[in-house]
Amino acid sequence: MKSLNNVEPETTVIVKEITGGLDTKQHLDELGVQEGVELTVVATEPVHVHGGPIFLSMGDQELIIACGWADKIYVELGGDVLPLLRLEAGDKGTVRSIEGGKDFTDFLSELGIIEGSELTFLCHVPDRTIVFVAGDGRTEIRMGEGQASKLIVAVDGKSVQANYIKDGETATVGHIIGGTHLVDKFDQIGLKPGAELTLLRRDAPASSPTRGTYVLARVGDQLITIGHGLAEKLLVE
Repeated sequence: MKSLNNVEPETTVIVKEITGGLDTKQHLDELGVQEGVELTVVATEPVHVHGGPIFLSMGDQELIIACGWADKIYVELGGDVLPLLRLEAGDKGTVRSIEGGKDFTDFLSELGIIEGSELTFLCHVPDRTIVFVAGDGRTEIRMGEGQASKLIVAVDGKSVQANYIKDGETATVGHIIGGTHLVDKFDQIGLKPGAELTLLRRDAPASSPTRGTYVLARVGDQLITIGHGLAEKLLVE
């Protein structure tokens, strides 16, 4: 057996073992990768030079999505179809397909992103750490911009992503856009519908580590991306 990141492109393999803890297995399970699953490596590519969550506009709406999500949304730009992540500032593309299964498609539809949507790539958001305080005033909650984009809160009766809370502003948690693993993770730190949180500050992003590679693979009719660290934990033959 060998790890997935050592498999050559255009090779079909079967997942024999997933090393690592429960978090690793749950994350891969949400991608449809389990022991016994057959997958085909499409390519091993360098992580895109641009990092951080994506700031988009869609009509008169502005939103932020996690970088990993942007690599599963395929848009048409100038006659070519490519992942949204590959666009540059100011590029406008039309969503042609969403690779990631029904749950992922449903998550995006909650943000208004469906096939046919026109998206304008505004810029990458610096992946700062957002520091909230929970309703009891004592517990600090820290998360990155990408994670905050999946937390929908109510401010003055309007639903927004948690990224849009202003310093010192208090919001009420509405719902979470994500799978069971993310919902459970937020629940463990007290972020559940009805909870109140206040934005304390945004800390500057840490210096970026050297970027590696990711594996682009096909599982059934679904195209997925698996980071280098996770690919090392997938033993296949």
